[in-house]
Amino acid sequence: MSEKDLSDIAGLPSDLGIGEDLARAEQRLSIRVERRRYGKPMTVVDGFEEGVDVDALASTLKRRLATGGTVSDGHIELQGDHADRLPDVLRDEGFQLA
Repeated sequence: MSEKDLSDIAGLPSDLGIGEDLARAEQRLSIRVERRRYGKPMTVVDGFEEGVDVDALASTLKRRLATGGTVSDGHIELQGDHADRLPDVLRDEGFQLA
């Protein structure tokens, strides 16, 4: 469903950003921790669909978790093991976990 369709149905202007909020709520993300070079942990978040600004979300996650990271091939990579704190942060941002 596109934003135009949603605003036509809901009767709300599309610039409210409700389409992105709904896109976030419908997605199921997965979190995993991988070991990289020299055994250092890297937390990977994937499962993003169209309609989500992954770069902006990565920036928010890096700021809230006080860590570095990047966006690569449509998934977010965060330096360190954040598997315990990350689910709460993603729920605050409107996502559901698989």
